[in-house]
Amino acid sequence: MTSTDPRTHSAGTPGDAGEPRPPSRSRARGCLPFAGVCAAALVLLFLGSRLSLLPGLGDLFAEETKDRSGPAVLKSIQDMSAYEAASGNFQVVVDLEKDAKYLPDAVRGTRTLYVGAGTVQASVDLGKVAANGVVVDEKRTTAELRLPHAVLGKPALDPDRSYAVSKQRGLLDRLGDFFSDNPGSEQAVNKLAAQHIGEAAEESGLTQRAEKNTAAMLRGLLESLGFEKVTVSYVGPRT
Repeated sequence: MTSTDPRTHSAGTPGDAGEPRPPSRSRARGCLPFAGVCAAALVLLFLGSRLSLLPGLGDLFAEETKDRSGPAVLKSIQDMSAYEAASGNFQVVVDLEKDAKYLPDAVRGTRTLYVGAGTVQASVDLGKVAANGVVVDEKRTTAELRLPHAVLGKPALDPDRSYAVSKQRGLLDRLGDFFSDNPGSEQAVNKLAAQHIGEAAEESGLTQRAEKNTAAMLRGLLESLGFEKVTVSYVGPRT
């Protein structure tokens, strides 16, 4: 009967079944550079946020803005004959909401709260005075002026005083802004703000103020030239 000495029994190779395979050193070495890069990036981000608070070190991570715009090109020149006699400053809060008919707001829809500030000018066009609109007596002591009514100009929004307070967007709208050339466009609220400011200017009495200021300016000018009596009136329809 042959006995088997356990000391002479050959051990199985690492690839034999039942024996654990040692971890691959090549894979472990491959993960080390990637982990090192991630750790270095996190350290740089942390240092950038902290060092910017220290005097003299914030410039290392500061942003730089470069203006590569081309020169402004003159397109046209217009001779102005209107006297801008009054200007109104207006502000409006626009609450614009757009919803989809069959989708919830979380999926499709936007709501923008926008503060629009701008000015509207009121002017009298002295170039439209009729041929008989200026009557002067022989002694040049009395003058009668008949002018067209004052008109309102287009509302001009001030970008320094206009801003979006909040903007809520659904998932599809966020994706659309991500792939759009002009994400977060505020063109719709700008137009709506200008429309409301124009409507407010029409009800503000700005044109009446402009006519009063124009009459006072012309009286003072003609009286300085020696006229003793100056009458200013406004004719024609209001626009």
